[in-house]
Amino acid sequence: MDSAAKDKMKPALPCGFSCSGTEWPEQERAEQLARGAALKWASGIFYRPEQLTRLGQYRSREVQRTCSLEARIKSVVQSYLEGVQTGVWQLARALEAVQGTREALSQAHELLKSMAQASQSLKPLREQVSQHKQLQALSQLLPRLQAVPAAMAHTQTLIDAQRLLEAYVSLRELEQLQEETWAPLGGLELPVFQGLGLLAEALSQAVETAAMAARKLAREDPALLVAAIRVAEVEAGRTTPVGQAPRDWRQRCLRALQRGLEQVHFSTTTLPEPGALARWLEALQVALPAELATAEALVAPCCPPHYKVVQLWAHTLHNGLRRSLQQLLAGPELGAADAFALLHWALHVYLGQEMMGSLELGPEADVSQLEPLLTLENIEQLEATFVAKVQILAENIRVTSLVSESLQQRMHGMALSELGAFLRSFSDALIRFSRDHLRGEAMAPHYVPYLLAAFNHQTALSSSVSSLQPDGVASGILAPIEAALDELQRRICRLVLEALQLELQPLFESVPSRRWLSSSELLDCVCDQTSRFCQDFWRVRSPAVKLLLAEAERTVVLQYLRALMQGRLVCRDADERTQAAERLRHDAAQLKELFLRLGLEENSHCAPVLLALRELLNLRDPTLLGLEVAGLRQQFPDVSEDHVSALLDLRGDVSREQRQAALISLQDGSPPSPLTGHRALFSLVPAPTPSFSSCLPSGPCS
Repeated sequence: MDSAAKDKMKPALPCGFSCSGTEWPEQERAEQLARGAALKWASGIFYRPEQLTRLGQYRSREVQRTCSLEARIKSVVQSYLEGVQTGVWQLARALEAVQGTREALSQAHELLKSMAQASQSLKPLREQVSQHKQLQALSQLLPRLQAVPAAMAHTQTLIDAQRLLEAYVSLRELEQLQEETWAPLGGLELPVFQGLGLLAEALSQAVETAAMAARKLAREDPALLVAAIRVAEVEAGRTTPVGQAPRDWRQRCLRALQRGLEQVHFSTTTLPEPGALARWLEALQVALPAELATAEALVAPCCPPHYKVVQLWAHTLHNGLRRSLQQLLAGPELGAADAFALLHWALHVYLGQEMMGSLELGPEADVSQLEPLLTLENIEQLEATFVAKVQILAENIRVTSLVSESLQQRMHGMALSELGAFLRSFSDALIRFSRDHLRGEAMAPHYVPYLLAAFNHQTALSSSVSSLQPDGVASGILAPIEAALDELQRRICRLVLEALQLELQPLFESVPSRRWLSSSELLDCVCDQTSRFCQDFWRVRSPAVKLLLAEAERTVVLQYLRALMQGRLVCRDADERTQAAERLRHDAAQLKELFLRLGLEENSHCAPVLLALRELLNLRDPTLLGLEVAGLRQQFPDVSEDHVSALLDLRGDVSREQRQAALISLQDGSPPSPLTGHRALFSLVPAPTPSFSSCLPSGPCS
């Protein structure tokens, strides 16, 4: 194909388009690629001579294609140019609109400046209009405002005459008038209302005074008490205007009721003198129940139900008495008789049926859930005072030696006899106290703290009994008393452990179980409950506290062993046996950490028995169980066939022959080596399920 023909086949470009390489390098590159492709195509088509005959057909077809492409290109370029022309026209129109808007805004800005200047010139006029409105409002309220001083004086007269409801109505009318003046005056306070706040305070004080005298008014003038309470209640239901502090007259009225009651019975001037404490307590024993009866019969009908007058009276009397006793104990030291009288009255009489526990008083008068009158520190202080001042017994024994030896012996024998009788009666009373509490007949709100206080009583008495040992007499004469004191200590310890067992027993009902295998939640609950139970042990004197902690730890371990022996769980495969062994290891470590934190030395712990049981569960080959069982018997000689059999049941993979071989190794093994200080464990855990009493430890506290 010659160059002339090729030039004719090129499409004509529109005006403004150039084909020079400097302006359109992409076009030049595309043209080169197209020429190369065309040459390659032509050389392939016309490589054979027979194809040359069809050259005319190819030429005409290419010409048609070229014309079609040129037409399409022209159409696209034309459409593009029309779009550009439309865009330019629209931009021109937008520019004209923007310029017009700019001119309009400039004009508006000028107008605003002129309006601001005009508004500034109208400011004095607005002030005059505001003053005119205020004067107009004042002129309308002027007749009522002129009557305000007389109304305030009349309200004060009503307050002085104790006509509280009328005084409150008059006060509210004055306050409403004051509120009506605030809006038109823009919150301005008129001088005529300056004394209104003092008038309201005078009325509130009159209400408080009536409430403080509620006991007297309920008998002599109940209408005045009812009026005072109604004023406080109406004021409590009133919506306080915005910006004004609420007047909490209801709470002030309740506090006044309490203050009036406390002033009658527990003011500073009513505290007893030394030696008069017993009479003071006897008077309170009569006065407090009578006060509650008066509150229920006379004061409560004068007050709304939500005041809970009887409960308010009971709590106020209890707290006032508690504060008075604390003041009394913070003063000069009491005598032995006063200390004994206060201990007996606070621990036995106050909550008994003779006083606050009387069946004639309703449930609202119950104070058993409040803080006790005497704290454990108070009880210990009074006990120490009594013990220190009653050593006069030993002094009397020594004095009798000045008369004759026989009189001294009789005095000494009488002292020991009375002390023995006291210990027996105290022990019997302790048993009755515990039995009544556990049966629910007389629930003690602070049962365990009372037992701990009794523990300290026993310790103090044990430390002072040696003073009764006469000179030159064999020490065995005090043996019965010392034995009785030891028995009392074991009994108190046993009662404390029974209380701990009762709290832990429901928690161990899910041990062992699938839930126990997969989570430490159950033992976390056991540790939390045990920690709360033992939190007051630090009040117990040493060395008794160590004994109590050791027995508490053994009680928890015994409960754990007892639960394991119940057959509640049988491991289904090796993975569950591994889980159970790991759970025993974790639980042993958790119990060890708990009691170390509570202050128990590690050599006194029983929890390592769980690690020995872990080895029995963790054994992979059941044929070697005999060796593990023999090792278990060496560590714990009191383990029996029933215990081993229950543990093998827990494994779940022991055949009858393997079980028999393990039990034979338990019987035929070498006798266990004697362990110094060995504490019984398995012998206190019968298998199968024991009764409740059979799981109590027998040892220092049994």
